[in-house]
Amino acid sequence: MVISPSRRGLLVGAAALPLATGTQVLAQSNTISHNVTSPDGKLVLRVDATGPRWSVIYRGREVIAPSPLALKLADGSLLGPGASATGVSRRTITGTWTPPYGIRTSSTENCGELTVTFTDAARKISFALVARAYDAGVAIRFRLLSAPTPTLTLTGEATEFRLPAEAVLYVSRDEGEYQRTVQTNVAPVPHPDLTESCDQEVLADTPITAQLSDGTTLLISESDRIHYPRVMLRSGPSGLVTHLMRFPGRATGYSGPGTTPPEDSFTVPVPFDTPWRVVMAGPDEKSLIETQDLIPTLATPNILGDVSWIKPGRAVRIREYTTQAGLDTVDFAAARKLDFVEWDAHWYGDGTDPSDATYAIPAIDIRRVIDYARSKGLGMILYVDRVPAMRQLDAIVKTYQSWGVAGIKFGFIWEGRQSDVDFIHNLVKVCGEHKLLVNLHDNLRPAGLERTLPNYVALEGVRGNEQFPTSRNNCTLPFTRALSGPIDYTICYANPKNQTTNAHQLAMAAIYYNPQTFLYWYDKPSKYAGRDWPELAFFDECPTVWSDTKALSGKIGEHVVVARKARDGRWFLGAITSEMGITLAIDLSFLGDGHWTVRRFADGAPSAPVNRTPVTITTEKVRAGGKLEMVLSPHGGQAMIFERA
Repeated sequence: MVISPSRRGLLVGAAALPLATGTQVLAQSNTISHNVTSPDGKLVLRVDATGPRWSVIYRGREVIAPSPLALKLADGSLLGPGASATGVSRRTITGTWTPPYGIRTSSTENCGELTVTFTDAARKISFALVARAYDAGVAIRFRLLSAPTPTLTLTGEATEFRLPAEAVLYVSRDEGEYQRTVQTNVAPVPHPDLTESCDQEVLADTPITAQLSDGTTLLISESDRIHYPRVMLRSGPSGLVTHLMRFPGRATGYSGPGTTPPEDSFTVPVPFDTPWRVVMAGPDEKSLIETQDLIPTLATPNILGDVSWIKPGRAVRIREYTTQAGLDTVDFAAARKLDFVEWDAHWYGDGTDPSDATYAIPAIDIRRVIDYARSKGLGMILYVDRVPAMRQLDAIVKTYQSWGVAGIKFGFIWEGRQSDVDFIHNLVKVCGEHKLLVNLHDNLRPAGLERTLPNYVALEGVRGNEQFPTSRNNCTLPFTRALSGPIDYTICYANPKNQTTNAHQLAMAAIYYNPQTFLYWYDKPSKYAGRDWPELAFFDECPTVWSDTKALSGKIGEHVVVARKARDGRWFLGAITSEMGITLAIDLSFLGDGHWTVRRFADGAPSAPVNRTPVTITTEKVRAGGKLEMVLSPHGGQAMIFERA
C-alpha cells in the first residue's frame, strides 16, 4: 500500500481542516433531517438520517432530489441503509488559502459543515456523513470511524444524484464526443481508441454538466480522491448512480487489450475519508468558470512543504531527436518568451520495457541542451512512459534532479483502480520531493490533487487540440471537463488541419486554465523563420496562472468569453465561437476603474478553409465600466490584452 492508514484517515482529514468557529454538537438527535447552508444562504444541503439520503436546494429550488447514500461491502450488502443516527455536529469554516498558482490569488474556505454520525449495529461499524455548503457548491463524503477490523473491504459505492426530470446533461467518456442527453439515457460514445481494458458498462466520466430550464447549471464532480478508485456515473431508474472503476482507463501498449486485471474490491484503513462527491451550482453556465477552484479547495492541503520552487509557464516540444534540434528549439523558445522546452518520446529510446529513461539516445547530448536552456532562463521537461516510471522511478528522479531538469511529462498513465490512484499519488509525491514538476497524460480526470501535491501542474484527460476537434467541442469544454481542473489542450497554431481560425487558437490560451500550457504543438522553429508573425505577441505575453478570473459571456457549445488578470495587473481576454457567428457587447466593469488600452487580435477577412483566416491587430482606448463590441466569425475568436492607459 502506497498510502499508509496513518497518512490517509480520520487523523489526516481532521488535521487538514481549516480554522473552524461555532462548533456545536448535538448528541442523540431525534431530528430526521439536518441542513447545512452556504454563507450566502443560496445553497442548502440536506441529510436525511433515515435512508440515509441527501438533497440539494439552490435558490429555493430542489436541484438534487432526496438521493441514496451507501457504500458497497465485500459481501454485497450496503453500508448506510438501516444504520441508526447517533449524533450531529455543526461548525462554520472561515478563511482563505493561497495556492502557488491558480485562477485567482487566493480561494475561500468559507462554508458551513454538518457531520451526522451513524452506527450499523449488525456489523458494528460506525461512520459519519460529512457535508459542506460553500457559495460555489456543496460536497458530501463518508467518514469511516470504527469497525471490528482495522481495514474494510469495499466493492463500490451507491451514491446517487437525482436531478430534475427537465435537466439537460452534457456527458463524455474516455475523451470521446459530448452527448447532450437526459439523466436516464447517459450513453456517451467512447473515443475510438477505447480498448477492452476499460470498464465496459455504459458510463460517463466526471465532470458532468447539467442545465435546468431556468438556466441554473450544475457540475457533478469529485475531489480529494486518495487511495480510492476513480468514480464514473451511469443512468439509474431515478437519476445518476456512482460506479467505481474496476479497470484503468485505456490501458494500452504493454499488457494488451483485455489482459489488465480488474480490481473487483479494494481495502481501506479505518478510520478513512472517502472522496468528496461535489455539486457546483450557478445561475448559468458561465458562472461556474469563476468558481472552479472549489475542487482543489476541498482537497487535502499541500503535503510537500515548501513549494516556492514551483514555476508554471508555457512550453514547446522539441520535434526532432538531435542535439542541434534541441538547441534550435531553445533559441526559438527564448525568442518567444516561453518558459520550458520539452523532449517528447523518444529521446531515451522507444519507451518499452528495455528502455532506460536515464540515458539519452546517441544523437542527443542531453546535458548540453539542458544547460543551454538554463542559460536562457528556460526549464527542461523530459517525457517518460509509464513502464520505465514503474521500473526505475528512483533512478529517474535522482538523475533528472542532478541534470537540472525542471519537470517530467509522464505518458500512458493508467488511472481508475485503487492501485492506479496509489501509483499516481506516489509518482507525483516522489517527483515533488526531488523538486520536479509533473504533467500526466492519457485518460485521467482531475480531483484536486494539485492542492495536495502542487508540483502536479498539468494533466490531459481530454481529446486534445492536436486531434483538431470542432469549434463546437472547443466551446463545450470550458463548461465541462475544464471546470474540474487543469486541462493540457496542446494548442496548434496556423495548422492546416485546424477546424478553427487562427484567432480562435490564440484565444484558447486565456480561456483554458492550465499552469503548464503547451503551444506550437506540431511546429518546428523553421516554420516561423523568415517572416514576421506579429499576432504571436499574444502567446508571448499570455501567462498561465492568474490573480483573478471573470467569465463574461457563454453558452455551452456555442461561445465563451473569459477575462483573466495577470499578476502584473494586465487583463487577458479570450473569446471563441462555434460554427455560428455572434455579436456581443462585453461589459468592461471587470477592469475596475480608469482608462485602458486594448490590443485586439481578431479574425480578418473570412477565408476558406477557415484556418487560413488572417489575424488583424488593432489598438483602441476603452474605459472601465463601458461596453466593447465584439463580432465573432463562425469558428472564430478574438484575443485581447488590456493595459492601463
